[in-house]
Amino acid sequence: MAASAQDASAFVQYDRVQKSYDGETLVVKDLNLSIGKGEFLTMLGPSGSGKTTCLMMLAGFETATNGEIRLDGREINNIPPHKRGIGMVFQNYALFPHMTINENLSFPLEVRGMGKDEREEKVRRALDMVEMGRFGARRPAQLSGGQQQRVALARALVFEPALVLMDEPLGALDKQLREQMQFEIKHISDRLGITVVYVTHDQTEALTMSDRVAVFEDGRIQQLAAPDELYERPCNSFVAQFIGENNTLLGKVENIQGGIATVRLDSGDVIDTVPVNVERAGDRTRVSIRPERVEINPGHLGANAHTLEAEVQEFIYMGDVFRTRLKVAGSDDFIVKTRNQHNQQRLQPGQKVRIGWVPEDCRALDA
Repeated sequence: MAASAQDASAFVQYDRVQKSYDGETLVVKDLNLSIGKGEFLTMLGPSGSGKTTCLMMLAGFETATNGEIRLDGREINNIPPHKRGIGMVFQNYALFPHMTINENLSFPLEVRGMGKDEREEKVRRALDMVEMGRFGARRPAQLSGGQQQRVALARALVFEPALVLMDEPLGALDKQLREQMQFEIKHISDRLGITVVYVTHDQTEALTMSDRVAVFEDGRIQQLAAPDELYERPCNSFVAQFIGENNTLLGKVENIQGGIATVRLDSGDVIDTVPVNVERAGDRTRVSIRPERVEINPGHLGANAHTLEAEVQEFIYMGDVFRTRLKVAGSDDFIVKTRNQHNQQRLQPGQKVRIGWVPEDCRALDA
């Protein structure tokens, strides 16, 4: 996770970066992060975690209190935003309402002193890239939210920057359009080979689009990993709870041996788990398991599977999945997700069932 001053392969590099607004409280704490050329990296975290501040320092709209930020090997701390050659896409689009779409895209090229013919060619190419070529004569108010967001993306790409920063760019769109734009942005970035740093608090967005995700909390990166690594192998309780839905059961470690931690839950049940950040017998732990890794009335999980008694609290039809809330081992908010299959049994509140999972899917995290 740490970057070093000698990391020559990094295209973007934060080296021991700190940020404070009042001279006392650090909103970004000793950030070390290397981002490779052509990488799509997402900064993910709740409000106030420091992710947007990190993006704004890279853009040049905020100044680092300590540390260095480098772009392609060059320190950029004291370079003004318009001279960094970085494309930006914001949630509110930031299009000029009195200009046509063509004029909106032409403006950053004019600022760079580009000739008229070259400007027109680059604008045409950028609008075609986002399938907005026939809308060039319109003004922003004549476009839908999704169309305006495409134009904002085209404007960020029109001067062919090597780095594009995106701050919650899809937050104002409805769910279906947001999902469509996620794939379009990812495909465009892959096709052009640009480096993208993307900020969001939407976990699904981060998992769908990114090569790597940096999960922020309290001004620090809690985990930096590929999406599947982040989801399947969270390194602490915060990441496990923040990324996707997650079940937790409290207990105490009884033994750690051969890569397996035996945990006695507060309910008295004993289960085997993968030890992640517990070290010895007696450690308190929060055991984590994903809802889709649990089976109801399991019959084929194998001899080493754990099974526990459970009572159905709620059974919800969600279309592609059924979401069952159970009372298990002292927790009455234990969730199981099962695929909607033919002849799926519908459970009733109060019904007693057994649930099961394999120990490899269960992790002993910090309490």
